[in-house]
Amino acid sequence: MTSQRDIFLFVALAVAWGTAFGAVEVGLETLPPILFAALRLDGAVLLFVAAVAALGYEWRPRTRADWVTIIVSGGLIVGGHYGLMFLGQSYVSSAVAAIVLSLTPIVTPPLALALLPRERIRAPAVVGLGLGLAGVVTIALSGGSLDGQVVGVALLFGSSLVFAIGSVLTERTRGTLSLLPLQTWAMAVGAAMLHALSFAHPGESAAGFRAALTAETTAALAYLAVVSTAGGFLAYFVLLERVGASELSLVNYASPVIAALVGWALLGETITLATIGGFALIIAGFALCKIDALWKLGAPVVGYGPTRPAAAAARADDIVVDGNVYVAGTDRYTGSMQSAD
Repeated sequence: MTSQRDIFLFVALAVAWGTAFGAVEVGLETLPPILFAALRLDGAVLLFVAAVAALGYEWRPRTRADWVTIIVSGGLIVGGHYGLMFLGQSYVSSAVAAIVLSLTPIVTPPLALALLPRERIRAPAVVGLGLGLAGVVTIALSGGSLDGQVVGVALLFGSSLVFAIGSVLTERTRGTLSLLPLQTWAMAVGAAMLHALSFAHPGESAAGFRAALTAETTAALAYLAVVSTAGGFLAYFVLLERVGASELSLVNYASPVIAALVGWALLGETITLATIGGFALIIAGFALCKIDALWKLGAPVVGYGPTRPAAAAARADDIVVDGNVYVAGTDRYTGSMQSAD
């Protein structure tokens, strides 16, 4: 990532996704979490439908693989991920939520290796996974309340797991839909699922919906739909094509910093030393899980190694799961493509 355009897009993406946690915090003051998550997706679906129509994409699913991908993506990657994320953030601060969700690049490779054939996990990745989990436990216990911080962190950890499982399962399907129509279908399915869950949930009621839509809540919803989702996805896929999944995965560790700064400056949130220590453990775990990818990215700077990102160097017989490259018949893997939050 050397061009000014790429650096600008990377910073813009980190800001779009990092500030999303602050917008969620604002909306949760008046809206119930599951309904809020559904409304966020409603706005994004409208924007994506308009984009699909304007660009002339084929939007109709034609094969069984298309429907399987839509259902799994909508149910897990979108509906399950965002539902658990909004529920979890109703217990913890925006910074803690962003930090716990940064665990996703660490839990994805072990799940991929468990579900995909002929793959093994290396010792550094095992240690990295342990460090990442230790970081989450450190953050969870720092709240000191089993009905507060621990519950929220557990829900957020579940959100990262659900996203990772959905990513692995959908990778094995090969449908006919392009990425933009597929994302649109997935968001629509996820939104419908969350609306149904909100309607059935005894603690959520639409009776006071109009009163809950304050000016601040409406602005938060608009920001999440337009900037964090539509704008974030646009920047993400442009960067994915230009710099590769391995380098782009680092945005998952820039976003929590943005979230912490926004929470401190605008929402009056505080960051404890335990939270900082937990984040450091998660970053160390990520480095061990992605040690090959990080070496291939950093080695050319000091005059060693290849010059291409690992994700771009994948051979035809390699297996790629959500941006992670697993070399067929070996124990090597690199890269990560993560969710928009």
